[in-house]
Amino acid sequence: MSYAKVLCVGLVGVTGHLVEVEADLSPGLPALALSGLPDTALHEARDRVRAAIVNSGQHWPNRRITINLLPATLPKFGSAFDLAIAAALLGGAGELPLAPLGHTAILGELGLDGTVRPVRGILPMVAAAARAGVGRVVVPVANAAEAAVIPGVRVRAVDSLHRLVAYVRDGAALLEPPAPESAEPTGGPDLADVSGQSLGRRALEVAAAGGHHLALLGPPGAGKTMLAERLPSILPPLDDEAALEVTALHSIAGLLPPGGQLIRRPPFQAPHHTATVASLVGGGTGLARPGAVSLAHRGVLFLDEAAELSRGALEALRQPLESGRIMLVRARGGTEYPARFQLVLAANPCACAKPAGDTHCECSPLARRRYLGRLSGPLLDRVDIQVGLRPLGAAELMENSPVNESSAPVAERVAAARAAAGQRWRAAGWRANAEVPGPVLRRPPWALPAAATAGLRRRLDSGSLSARGFDRILRVAWSVADLDGRDRPHADDVAEATQLRTGGVG
Repeated sequence: MSYAKVLCVGLVGVTGHLVEVEADLSPGLPALALSGLPDTALHEARDRVRAAIVNSGQHWPNRRITINLLPATLPKFGSAFDLAIAAALLGGAGELPLAPLGHTAILGELGLDGTVRPVRGILPMVAAAARAGVGRVVVPVANAAEAAVIPGVRVRAVDSLHRLVAYVRDGAALLEPPAPESAEPTGGPDLADVSGQSLGRRALEVAAAGGHHLALLGPPGAGKTMLAERLPSILPPLDDEAALEVTALHSIAGLLPPGGQLIRRPPFQAPHHTATVASLVGGGTGLARPGAVSLAHRGVLFLDEAAELSRGALEALRQPLESGRIMLVRARGGTEYPARFQLVLAANPCACAKPAGDTHCECSPLARRRYLGRLSGPLLDRVDIQVGLRPLGAAELMENSPVNESSAPVAERVAAARAAAGQRWRAAGWRANAEVPGPVLRRPPWALPAAATAGLRRRLDSGSLSARGFDRILRVAWSVADLDGRDRPHADDVAEATQLRTGGVG
C-alpha cells in the first residue's frame, strides 16, 4: 500500500476544522514534501517525524513521500499534526494497518525520541472533531483531562509513538483520561476587606449586576485596586456555554491550569500599564494569538493606572467594548476572538496623585485636566459607571464592624439581578443589561415614562450628555431596579444611575 489517510484537526483562531492528512509513497529520490498551506513549525515536522519514527524502532521508507493536508486552502499552524503525519506515513508504507484508526482524530506533537508532547488548543480541537461527527480522538496524555471535558467523544491518550503503533498493530490498550479533579477553589479577595467607600461598593455591585464597564478615580490608597480585584468574587459562575468559550481561549494561549476542569470563575486580567497594543488585543507571528481582552472574555479586564497606558493601547479597546469581539488581520489571514469583558479603569486624579483641593497638590487645574484627558472622551463614553473615590479617614480605616459586607451576600443579590435580566432578555439572546442596544430601551414596551427620564432629556438637550450616555444611563437604571427587585426602573433608579454615570469623572 502506498497511500494512507488519517484525520486530524487544525485550529484557526478559536475555531477548529477537521483536516485529512494524506500520505503517498512513490518510487523516486528519497524526499518528503509537505503541502496544504503549512506554517514554519509544520514544515519542520519533516525532521521531527523522521527522527521519532526511527527512534521508536520503526523503518523509515526510502521513497519519495508526499504529505498533503486537506482542505489545502485552509492555513495550518503548529505542531499538533506531527502524530497524524507519522501514522499516515507508516500506514502508506505498509507498516501499519490503519483500520483501527477509522473515524478517529489524532493530535499531538512528537519529540525526536518518539514521545508525544502536549499541544495548545486541545479543547477547541476536540470540540470541532465532535461537531464533525468524529467519535474518537487520540491526544497526548498531558492533554487527556482537558480533552475529556467535551461530551459526545471518546478520548484516549498516548505518551509515545510506540504506544500508538502497538495499539494499531497489536491491539494494545491506549491510556485512559485521568479522573477529573475537584472543582476550582472558591477562595480569593473578599469585599469584607474593603473599608468604607460606600459609593465605590455600590458602583461595583451595580456593575456586576448589569455587566457594566466601570471607571474608578481617586488618590492612592482610596481602594480602587481593592475594589476592582474583588469584582470577580461577586460575579455569577460561568454557565456551560461561557465556560467552554473561556476554557478554549485559555487552552489556545497555553494558560489552562492543570486538572482538566472547565473554568467556572470569571477570569481576571490585569496587564501592567506598560502593556503594548499587541499584548492587549492579541498578536504574534503567523496567526495572531489572543490578547488580554480575549483572555478576559466573560470576566474582568482591569487597567490600573489607566492614564499611564499608551494612547494607542487605550483606543484599541473601543471596538471590542462595542462589539464584544476582536478581529485581528495579519498577512497570513484574519482571526476573530471573542472579547465580551467588563472593563474596569482605575486612575489617579492627577500626576502628583494628591486629592483634589489638597494643599500639597503640585498640579494646576489645567494639568489635572490634561492628565485625565489621556482617557479620551470616546473611550469614557463607553464606560457606563464612572465614580470618584475620596481618601479614607482614620475612622473608616480603623472601623471593624458588620458594615463591611462580605462578597457572599452581594453575590447573591447580583445573581438574582442577573437572573431577572436574563429572563427579561432571553428571547433576544442578551445575557445582561449592558448588552441591550439603546434603541430597544427607548421603544415600547421597555421605554420608561417621560417623568422618569425628564432630567436625562434636559441633559441631552443641553449637550452635557451624549446619545450614547443617555442609553447607558438607561441600562444602569435597569440594573439598579433589578438589584432592588423592581420590574421597571423608577425615577429614583434613573437618578442613581445618573449619579453613577457622572460621579467623579470629567
